[in-house]
Amino acid sequence: MEFWLDLNEEQNDLREWVHGFAESVIRPAAAEWDEREETPWPVLQEAAKIGLYGFEFLMNTWSDMSGLSLPLVNEELFWGDGGIGMALSGTSLAVAAIYGSGTPEQLVEWVPQCFGDPADPQVGAFCSTEPEAGSDVAAMRTRAVYDEASDEWVLTGQKAYATNGGIANVHVVTASIDPSLGSRGQAAFVVPPGTPGLVGTKKLRKLGLRASHTADVFLDDVRVPGRCLLGGKEALDARLARAREAQRATEQTTRPTGKRPSGQASMRTFELTRPAVGAQALGIARAAYEYSLEYAQNRVQFGRPIVDNQAVAFALADMRTEIDAARLLVWRAAWMGRNERPFTAGEGSMSKLKAGEVAVAVTGQAVQILGGAGYLRDHPVERMYRDAKIYTIFEGTSEIQRLVISRAITGRQIR
Repeated sequence: MEFWLDLNEEQNDLREWVHGFAESVIRPAAAEWDEREETPWPVLQEAAKIGLYGFEFLMNTWSDMSGLSLPLVNEELFWGDGGIGMALSGTSLAVAAIYGSGTPEQLVEWVPQCFGDPADPQVGAFCSTEPEAGSDVAAMRTRAVYDEASDEWVLTGQKAYATNGGIANVHVVTASIDPSLGSRGQAAFVVPPGTPGLVGTKKLRKLGLRASHTADVFLDDVRVPGRCLLGGKEALDARLARAREAQRATEQTTRPTGKRPSGQASMRTFELTRPAVGAQALGIARAAYEYSLEYAQNRVQFGRPIVDNQAVAFALADMRTEIDAARLLVWRAAWMGRNERPFTAGEGSMSKLKAGEVAVAVTGQAVQILGGAGYLRDHPVERMYRDAKIYTIFEGTSEIQRLVISRAITGRQIR
């Protein structure tokens, strides 16, 4: 049986193409949009014009049975810049939610509307996190009530920290239908463009990824057609019936434990995206490593380049080693997810955990290697350092990733 780690010609071409866009379009614009703290619509339009941003491009990358095309694309985009990279890739979270919970018909109807077209690019938003829930998605307070007379769902609640929240063409919102079932009583809904009652707050001012729009979203009796329930009502009713029967059986045989299972609609989305998110962190880490390596080779102190000092050289060696180790975890998880291999040891969480913590460590070390210069906005490692931190927080903090992994490897309900 053969085994190899070489990328094929198509994958190499894809990586070089995206790298070229990141180098020629994203990097020159990075500092400006970070300073402006605005969505870089001109960059999105340039990406859409060449086919790098859109439904077809995402489907083509997903068709790669190795699972590596999407991580390759994300690493190069975020090598260009984290904030602009997130502006370009944030829509994919909404797409993953539609793909993970929706029917083929819903996928065809809603995903293209998430992207718009080259003349008028749009973005999508996935709204799951809530102010009082955070990582405990089973504590969701947003409610969905079915109006049988009009065949509409009525959504009420608040979502927090939503990428593209309020400015998206299509919002995907998770809500509780039967709170007594915890996460098993939740579902995901598409909120079509222009639906009354959905309002986003002013863009939140963030430490990093400033070119990416983040906002809270309020849902005030938002009415959406019945067809906007991802997966359909028949499948939902059957799932709720099974959950209620299981709950009754549990109540008859055991005492309540007070534990909540993971939020199912949200977790399906996160499981699909964790390796891709890890690849984003890798791109930022690699950019910081490459910049600090070049700087160390050219910065002369005490009559020689600082890279000749063992302390600096060893730091660079550790940075490169950690980046490569994280990439292998990301690639493994991406391959497993694409080929429907179960994450029996939390491999998806491993990839996101390692890559996120490597990004924080590597960008911090890059600032250290540059010294005082690294603390200035004159050098991009300052921005990379700020951008990296979110990767130990969003889509599951590092602590939540460790919880997922520990539960998987022990088979116990670690809390």
